[in-house]
Amino acid sequence: MALVINNENERLQHRRRGTIGRDLAGIGVIIAVATIGYFAFPDNLALLTRMATIALFVLSLDLVTGYCGVATLGHAALFGSGAYAAGIVSAHYGINDPLLMMLAGIAGGAVAGLLCGIVILRAHGLPQLVLSIALINLFHEFANKASSWTGGSDGLSGIAPDPIFGIFEFDLYGQTAFFFGMALLLVVFVLLRLLVRSPFGMLCRAIKQDPLRVRAMGASPKAALIRMYGISGAVAGVGGALNAISTQVVGLDSLSFTQSAEALVMLVLGGTGSLFGALSGTVIFMLFEDYVSAANPFHWLTMVGALLIAVVLFAPKGLYGTAAAFIDRRREQRS
Repeated sequence: MALVINNENERLQHRRRGTIGRDLAGIGVIIAVATIGYFAFPDNLALLTRMATIALFVLSLDLVTGYCGVATLGHAALFGSGAYAAGIVSAHYGINDPLLMMLAGIAGGAVAGLLCGIVILRAHGLPQLVLSIALINLFHEFANKASSWTGGSDGLSGIAPDPIFGIFEFDLYGQTAFFFGMALLLVVFVLLRLLVRSPFGMLCRAIKQDPLRVRAMGASPKAALIRMYGISGAVAGVGGALNAISTQVVGLDSLSFTQSAEALVMLVLGGTGSLFGALSGTVIFMLFEDYVSAANPFHWLTMVGALLIAVVLFAPKGLYGTAAAFIDRRREQRS
């Protein structure tokens, strides 16, 4: 009996060390990619900042789709709400501190997430998808009509963020925005790794697998999913606020169906249900899109489509998910 307990304890300790190792590896990879990108693309830091912005958005989508199994094509409503919230407090109220603008974006995204969650979670399957599309269209039309606040089709301008901590100004070279975006991405990544391993994160995974059993155990799947939607909205709001701060303009495209669809494509490309998959899918898609569109401006969409078809057919778990599964199988064979 004692031997069995000792073996189980060793197994748990080994698993815990492996989890911490993956966390440190993820942080190291983000820092390494940011460093390489900074020196490889010194004249295109705006692209790298945009990648950090969209990575935050895709991470938020992974929380509800990958970990909770909620089908949505309207997640840009959360991202755009965060962007407009940060932009409005700056353009209309003169609150230009980047950290306060970030808090406004988090609040705007979280509120939008709760509203969308309450509506979308009233349905399941295909009706759920239709509701998400209806919501993104409603958010888009509301922003378009409220032109006195949002700028309508012309976009919201007049956003002028102050220097961070009164020292680091947002210059034309985009260096401050780049470092600010990467720091936000690192902080959010670490917090989300803690979240998905927490009891609440495990509950959401269980809801995705078998909601009836979770309900039979006394938990409320709908309440948990609404909470996760609020958290997802806060993360998307970080990305939206970063977009408003770094570009100093917010357009209706941040609330577009296309934005939602592209984020879902990036998530599928990397692998759902994995924060590493969300990050890798974003980086691969955006770099591939940037390179191919510059090399062949007329047929780049065809190449992107071919890549996605190949991934879905030959790597259904996504590029990261398939690679991770392959490595796990090799480890099991060796042991």
